[in-house]
Amino acid sequence: MPQLLAFLLFLLPAAQAEPVDFVLPDLDGTPHRLSDYRGKWVVVNLWATWCPPCRAEIPDLVFFHDSHKEKGDAIVLGINFEDAPVERVRAFLDGFLVEYPILRMEPGPRGPFGLIRGLPTTYLVSPEGEVVHRHTGMVSRTLLERWLEHFGNR
Repeated sequence: MPQLLAFLLFLLPAAQAEPVDFVLPDLDGTPHRLSDYRGKWVVVNLWATWCPPCRAEIPDLVFFHDSHKEKGDAIVLGINFEDAPVERVRAFLDGFLVEYPILRMEPGPRGPFGLIRGLPTTYLVSPEGEVVHRHTGMVSRTLLERWLEHFGNR
């Protein structure tokens, strides 16, 4: 039984331990590189306008982003993971006062860090550019702060 458990744990996707990078356009078509944000914690949140938990977590992402932008230690990058017109995405975001960058990516089974199991999916990327945590499902500002505290003190 212990060997089976070890084998199953081996099969689970782990956080990546090496610097990662991607380039995606924002709503204006301007490319953004993940590496542009080195030196900061980056919360990468994949979401869609049709996703109820995605919509529910946006206010907490806004609060987290706003509370860290003055300190300069963390940023949120939202990745709109759907095939929707830019105008519709902009109209949707108008009601949420989102100031963090919103990037676009065509939906599919894989995202910028590999297989997507569902939306929302959120990654925590260290200031060195390493994915240190992945979470499928809603996040809250409390959870995000806990991640920073836990992973920032390793």
